[in-house]
Amino acid sequence: MSSQICRVLELILNSACCQTVRSRSCLRKAALVPVGPSGLCAPGAPVLPRRAYSLDACSLGPGRPSLRPRSQEPHAEKTLQLTTFTHRNLSAVPVQGQHHPLCWYDFLDLKEVGENMRLAQVCKKKRCFIVDPDVAILVTQQILPDLRDAKTVIFECNPGPGVLTKALLNAGAQRVVALESDKAFLHDLQELEGRLDGQLEVVYCNYFALDPIGTGSMMPPTMFSDKLFTDLGISESAWTDDILVKVVAIIPQQNQRSILWRMAYNLFERLSVFRYGRIELNLFISEREYLILTAQPGNMVHYQAFGVLWQMACEIELLHKEPWESFMIPSRRTVLGPKGKLPNDHLCLVRLRPRADLFSAGLTPFNSLTLMMMIRQCLAKRRAKLIDVLNLWSPGTGSKMLSEVGITEDILTGHVLPEKYLKLFQLMDKSQEFTQSWLYQETMEEWG
Repeated sequence: MSSQICRVLELILNSACCQTVRSRSCLRKAALVPVGPSGLCAPGAPVLPRRAYSLDACSLGPGRPSLRPRSQEPHAEKTLQLTTFTHRNLSAVPVQGQHHPLCWYDFLDLKEVGENMRLAQVCKKKRCFIVDPDVAILVTQQILPDLRDAKTVIFECNPGPGVLTKALLNAGAQRVVALESDKAFLHDLQELEGRLDGQLEVVYCNYFALDPIGTGSMMPPTMFSDKLFTDLGISESAWTDDILVKVVAIIPQQNQRSILWRMAYNLFERLSVFRYGRIELNLFISEREYLILTAQPGNMVHYQAFGVLWQMACEIELLHKEPWESFMIPSRRTVLGPKGKLPNDHLCLVRLRPRADLFSAGLTPFNSLTLMMMIRQCLAKRRAKLIDVLNLWSPGTGSKMLSEVGITEDILTGHVLPEKYLKLFQLMDKSQEFTQSWLYQETMEEWG
C-alpha cells in the first residue's frame, strides 16, 4: 500500500515538473523572435507588440513619437522594443579588466527621454538633438541593411547625449566614429567608448568645419579631413568603388543652405572627404530645403541651381519625415527655419548617394567648376530661353547644340532636366566654338 502511495506521489511531481518546463519553454519561444538576415523578423514569426510609426509626412496621430516621459508607456513595450535587432556582438569591460561577449539582452541603455533632455541641456549652441529612443531606433532602421557590414564606417556628426550612437551600436554597427564638436559631451562619449571593444571611436571634431580656407596649425574641433581620415586609417579609393563611409548628421538650421552648397562644391571637385571616394550622406534637413532640393523642371520658383546640381550628382531618397516636436533644441533663441510658402513642419532624413558614373563621359573634378557656374548662370533667369543664353555665349551655335542634345529651341531654362544640362555641358566642353569667357559675365543667384 505504501509503495502505491509513493508511486502516485512520484507521478504527480513528474507531471508538475514537466508543465513547468513546458511553460518556461513557451515563454522563451515567445520572447526570442526569429530574426532574418536583414535584421527584421523572419517570415511567419510571431511579432511582438511595438509602437506603430507612420512614415507619412501628414500623419501626426497617436502613432507618432513625442517627447513625453517614457515612464507613461507600458513596461512591456520598453523591454521588447529592441528585439527586432540582431546580435551586435559587442564586448563589455568587467571590473577585472577582461572582455566577455554581451548576451542577446545586453543592449546599451538608451535612457529615458527626460534624462536625455537633461544631458542635452548642457549645450549652449544652436543645435538640434535626438533625445527620444524611439526616434533613434526608427532612424537606425532607415539606414539598414548594410549598417552591420564590417567594412562600413559610420560618421555620426555631433551625437550630443549619444542616443542615436547607442541605437546604431545596438543595431549591429561594427564601427561608429562619433565626431563631437562640444567638449561638454566628450566625457560621456569617451566613457562609452571605453566600455566597448573597438566599435566606437570618439573624435573631438566639427564635421561641418572640416578643411577651412587657409593653411597653418589649428586647434580642435577644427580639423583637416586628411588628418581625420589618416588617424582613422581610412585610405583613398576609386570613385566607382563601393561606399564605405556613411555620414549621419542633423544639418545646423541657421546655415544649412551654405553647408549644402559647400558640400556640393566639394563633391564635384572631389575635395575634402570626397577625396577618399564616394561618401554617402544621411542628413536631416528642413522640409523646405528638401522640397527645393528635389524640385522638378517647370517649378519656376523652386527649381534652382542648388537642386539641379544635387540631383545631377546623387541619387536622392527621402527616408523619413519627423515633426520638429520630436527633437530638442536647447537654445531658446533658435528659430525653426524661415517662414514661407513651402511647408516646414518636419525635419527630413534624406539619403544622398553619389552616382558612381558621375565622372564619366567627360566630366572631371577639373572641369566640374565650369559646369557648376554654367548651371548657376542658366537658372538665374528661369523664364529665359535656353537658346538665347547659348547664343549669348557663342553666337549662332545655340540651335545646333540643342539639336544634338534633343531639346526644342523654344525651351526655357527652368524646364530643362538635370541630365540634359549635363549632356549640354559635355558638348560645350568638347566644342572649339565655346570658351570659358562666358564665366566672367555670370549673374549668379545669391547664396543661401
